[in-house]
Amino acid sequence: MESAVVLREWFDRVDAARTGNITAPQLQSALAVGNLDFPLSVVQQMIRMYDFDRNGTMSFEEFLALNKFLQKVQSVFSTLERGRGFLSLEEVYEALIKLGFSLDSPAFYTVCESFDKSKKGMVHLDEFISLCIFVQSARNMFNSFDTSKQGRVSLDFNQFVYCTANCRI
Repeated sequence: MESAVVLREWFDRVDAARTGNITAPQLQSALAVGNLDFPLSVVQQMIRMYDFDRNGTMSFEEFLALNKFLQKVQSVFSTLERGRGFLSLEEVYEALIKLGFSLDSPAFYTVCESFDKSKKGMVHLDEFISLCIFVQSARNMFNSFDTSKQGRVSLDFNQFVYCTANCRI
């Protein structure tokens, strides 16, 4: 894991206006420097996941939380990809389990289909990170409605639309 000092230097370079916060386009271009090319919609979801003060940007503390999540996801990916640069669907399932996500078959295959751009059952790092961001966002949203921690929620249509809008990528 990168040191907080290195991450602070990186964050300060990205925060050219010295506002103490970075925007989605700034985060997107900075991630691209590290060969992580994400559509702006994915980067916006990253910010939504860790925007604890809900101001639409990312502070350094929020960035540290995102970095911790990304490091964990990349580490699991690296242990399973065996130098090929991608995971098979079986390996994606194993990786999700290692990250604490347990999905049934219909949910798992639907999520994989959404994020496997080539539709060949080979999920590359950026796709895997995007998939994990979606699943984590969905979990966060679900947990906010599962106040009794029963693993089940009831939503009216407006709540359902709210959830899907917040988890979109």
